Amino acid sequence: MPSGRRNEGLSIGQLAQQVGCRTETVHFYERAGLMPEPPRTAGGHRVYEGRHRRRMSFIRRSRELGFTLDQVRSLLSLVDSGAFTCAEVRDLTLDHLSEVRGKLADLKRLERVLTDMAAQCEDGSLPDCPIIEALNR
Repeated sequence: MPSGRRNEGLSIGQLAQQVGCRTETVHFYERAGLMPEPPRTAGGHRVYEGRHRRRMSFIRRSRELGFTLDQVRSLLSLVDSGAFTCAEVRDLTLDHLSEVRGKLADLKRLERVLTDMAAQCEDGSLPDCPIIEALNR
């Protein structure tokens, strides 16, 4: 491999370090079809470029915000087409926000149920455990 080639690109370890993930994560997104195939050296080593780092950062940030793989794929499809509108991206984001709000509502209901269950045995002096009874229903 020419010595200059290594300086032009990143190894998978360097890419992972720069975007704050593990090399297995990069491989996962490659297998999922979200990361483009990087060029390889004569020795077969992957050489990642700035476009790979930007894309991996985009994927990682999208996932941190809770977008599913399919949603990230849709976002990337819009970006890759180069012909997307902000309204299309907003619509995908609003769909995701609706899902997040539904999950929050579910978690609030769960919190109320668990609080009520725990309150039934506040002092712990009852011979039977109301929480176990509630779980056995």
